[in-house]
Amino acid sequence: MEQNFKNHRQYVIGFHRVLAIFLITGLIGSIVNLFESIGTDNLYAASLLTLLFLSCILLSWYTRVFPLKAQDRAIRAEENFRHFILSGRVLPEGLRMSQVTALRFASDEEYLDLVQKALQENLSNKAIKMLIKNWKPDYYRV
Repeated sequence: MEQNFKNHRQYVIGFHRVLAIFLITGLIGSIVNLFESIGTDNLYAASLLTLLFLSCILLSWYTRVFPLKAQDRAIRAEENFRHFILSGRVLPEGLRMSQVTALRFASDEEYLDLVQKALQENLSNKAIKMLIKNWKPDYYRV
C-alpha cells in the first residue's frame, strides 16, 4: 500500500487499545482492592498488586518512548545530512523535532522550500505534512 498523509501513522490495536485498557482496568481494580483492604490482612498483597500495575504502566510507557527517542535522533541526523546534500548547509537550528520528523516525508524537490516555510511560519508537524505534494514514504518508523 502506498503511504500518504492519511495512512502514514501506525496504530497497533494490541498495544494502543488492548494493553492500555487492560492496564488501566487493572490499576483501577487494584486501587479499589487496596482501599477495601485497609485494616485487613490483605493490605500487603493489595499494595503489591497496585505497585505491580503502576510498574507495568511505566514499563509500557517507556518501552514506547525510548525507541521513539532513538529514532528521532536518527531522523534528525538523516535529515541534517539530506539538507546538507541539497543545500550545502546543515539543518537550521530553529526547527523543532516534530517539524524535522514531518519534513522527512517531503520529496527532495519541495524539501528546502518546506524547511524555510516551517521556520518562518512555525508550522506544526501536521501542517507540514499537509503541504507535502510528493510524499516520500517512511516504512521503518516504529
